[in-house]
Amino acid sequence: MKIEGIIPPVATPMQANEDLDIPGLKAFLDHLIEEGVHGIFVLGTNSEFYALDEKEKQEVIATAVAHVNKRVPVFAGTGAETTREAIRLTQIAEREGVDGVSVITPYFILPNQQEIFDHYRRIAESTSLPVILYNNPGTCGGLKIEPATIARLAEIENIVAVKDSSGDLQNTIEYIRSVPERFSVLMGRDTLIYSALILGARGAIPATGNIAPSLLVEIYEAYRRGDHAAAKAAQDRVHPLRMAMGLCTPPGGVKAALDMLGRSIGPCRSPVGPIAADKVPKLRLALQQAGLL
Repeated sequence: MKIEGIIPPVATPMQANEDLDIPGLKAFLDHLIEEGVHGIFVLGTNSEFYALDEKEKQEVIATAVAHVNKRVPVFAGTGAETTREAIRLTQIAEREGVDGVSVITPYFILPNQQEIFDHYRRIAESTSLPVILYNNPGTCGGLKIEPATIARLAEIENIVAVKDSSGDLQNTIEYIRSVPERFSVLMGRDTLIYSALILGARGAIPATGNIAPSLLVEIYEAYRRGDHAAAKAAQDRVHPLRMAMGLCTPPGGVKAALDMLGRSIGPCRSPVGPIAADKVPKLRLALQQAGLL
């Protein structure tokens, strides 16, 4: 399975009391697919996976698989602090019928590279699903999957891709240089998608794909058709929007922007709160600069 294109990490709709909003999730998935995304990724970091219990995770996965109904591939985040839990979540996702899983590195402990390798190897051996590695040192206490470890993991048949959210293009280049042709490197930093595509990345998993899915798709589609000017222009519009996500505790910026655009999917789970009143004008300006308001 070759994983490519724009695959947004879907923000999880919540009711006002912070319970899951399953009808809202279905409607939001329809919206993203109608805007042209190439896949759906539930239970990522942007999806508040850390705030959901196992039953809720299963409900989100089952809902996504059934409602998307093969219109695009569905991926699920099954990362956890221990290998044992990640395997259990991966097997739940497989039973529910996802097309692949994404597994973030542990985010509290700091395993060494051999321990990271063994963690991912054991997860891959527990499933027949394609596995996407997820490198996000900023969220995981500085823990990084080194390029040499990526190269070793890429030799495992069902480990097929890595999402690199390091924001370090040199690291992305080293990943691309280290893996076979069948393996996809995906950009996780929204401001670097066009640059990464030029360097050989196959797509992106961008948080702002929740807010402006067709704009993110345009970066990829314009690049694929050889229209570099259009791809760069779309990327330039994304830049202020992505930078504005830092106005809130993630993923509060995504939900605040959707609310401002009249497409509210509810609050984040506490302790993540709403955008501060003094930052609303800055977010509105970013949406205007992106051509969304």
